[in-house]
Amino acid sequence: MKNLRLAALAFGAGLALSGTASAQDVTIGVAGPMTGQYASFGQQLKNGADQAVADINAAGGVLGKKIAIEVGDDACDPKQARAVGEKFASEKVPFVAGHYCSSSSIPASEAYAEGNVLQITPASTNPTFTERGLWNTFRVCGRDDQQGAVAGAYLAKNYKGKNIAILQDKSTYGKGLADETKKALNKAGVKEKLYEAYTQGDKDFNALVSKLKAAAIDVVYVGGYHTEAGLILRQMRDQGMKAQMISGDALATNEFWSITGPAGEGMLFTFGPDPRKKPTAAAVVKKFKDKGIDPEGYTLYTYAALQVWSQAAKKAGTMDAKKVAAAMHAGKWDTVLGPISYDKKGDITVVDYVFYVWKNGSYAELGSGS
Repeated sequence: MKNLRLAALAFGAGLALSGTASAQDVTIGVAGPMTGQYASFGQQLKNGADQAVADINAAGGVLGKKIAIEVGDDACDPKQARAVGEKFASEKVPFVAGHYCSSSSIPASEAYAEGNVLQITPASTNPTFTERGLWNTFRVCGRDDQQGAVAGAYLAKNYKGKNIAILQDKSTYGKGLADETKKALNKAGVKEKLYEAYTQGDKDFNALVSKLKAAAIDVVYVGGYHTEAGLILRQMRDQGMKAQMISGDALATNEFWSITGPAGEGMLFTFGPDPRKKPTAAAVVKKFKDKGIDPEGYTLYTYAALQVWSQAAKKAGTMDAKKVAAAMHAGKWDTVLGPISYDKKGDITVVDYVFYVWKNGSYAELGSGS
């Protein structure tokens, strides 16, 4: 009996209510890596959702009901994500904002589809998420085939005739992004010199760096997350490698610099145009900053996901997930990211990836990838 209680407590630790729900509230889910090495992104999602709920409730809620949040921790683990998905589905949660990692969003989406739960991911960019014909999958971010096209074109234009290495971490996100970048690079007539895989969670990349150094690599493209990318970059500099590093949107966290220190100077990555600078986000950004929160990375994307859902539910006149999904496909929604509309798959209709550069401990938009 004691073991059963411990197991229940352990599982329940991954799900926690944000605020106090009453019988009149409607509980929605927010899911992502609240623990583990990608927890900084889970915090971004939670920050965005908390502020969105506060603002929605202050404006009267949705269909006369106040919204409460239940947080699901998937630790970016596919099995844990599926368990979170099944838990939310069993509770008849009408909507989940999440997950962060594509390897979590994809298995969780199946549980949501079976349980009549609408899912909007703020951050999962792997194309598979919306390519399976599920009725319930949407995102407010772009896709890796779009992001990879920008990165591949940049590499082909700026590093033609140079030695290019492409690295990936074997994850759904990392490998997918690296392969899309490789595809775009090769299509432009440029061939990488090295294509290598590494393992998430590794700390020592000196053997990999030595291989890059021996091949006289001029630029390293990394399909992976900020923790390993930061360590690879730092160990490159420790070995005297001056090669440029370029990566994707998983570098949009200030935690990257805490890993690299000054070694991160000049590192480039792709991400959507900085939502913190959009006129549509100005009032919300001020609210975050007044609380001492930098709404970086996917914070405002999560806020936008809740805006879309709440507006679509009002338009549909119900929180029934399938009816809200139909409304989402048919409408255009005002968000902190600007107007959002959807294609038949659940992808946004306007995407524009740009480059960012790390400088003096923070990242700023560099311009377009051209």
